[in-house]
Amino acid sequence: MPDATNLYLFVIAALLLLIVPGPNMAFVTSHAIAHGWRAGFAAALGITLADVLMTAMVSAGLGALVMSWTPAFDVLRWAGACYLLWLAWQALRAPSANTDARPALASLRKIFVRATLNSLLNPKALLFFMVFLPQFVTLGTRSVTLQVMVLGVLLALIALAFHALLSVCAGRLHGRLGNGMISSRLGAYGFAVVMTALAARLLVLNRTN
Repeated sequence: MPDATNLYLFVIAALLLLIVPGPNMAFVTSHAIAHGWRAGFAAALGITLADVLMTAMVSAGLGALVMSWTPAFDVLRWAGACYLLWLAWQALRAPSANTDARPALASLRKIFVRATLNSLLNPKALLFFMVFLPQFVTLGTRSVTLQVMVLGVLLALIALAFHALLSVCAGRLHGRLGNGMISSRLGAYGFAVVMTALAARLLVLNRTN
């Protein structure tokens, strides 16, 4: 385990990073507004799984191995952008639905997978874990790998709690949109705009920004 000081600083830094608007916040919020708080929570769970997987990659040294291959950053960036644009297109072509209807379990599973893939296909997310977690490791007799795993899982749990609260708040807006085709299409258009914006963000990313 990291020492108490590093752990305390880590929690503060994690909370400060989470309140800054970013792609994960936009992904959870857009799903919650379009489909209700359950959809937002499903997205939050998907992001949490991706965080744990990226922590495992960093701990095992796989993250550094992937990023040492020069084209890896661009491959992930373009794959992520294409995936987000596909989600936007799917939202626009989907038939209108009653905004008051609860998303089916199958739909929640799809959202969970979407969120996981969206995070894993963001090269900046992997770079963030590679740079952020080791800063709070206590050097000495403790296992560095174990400390990185503990910090990564802790970060994932803090993010899950934050995104779950965010999904509930955004879900209230979903409930106020009202029923009918017009509000349903507005939700779909808003979702498509957010996904397109996230794709554009990935396309302009480079290792230095």
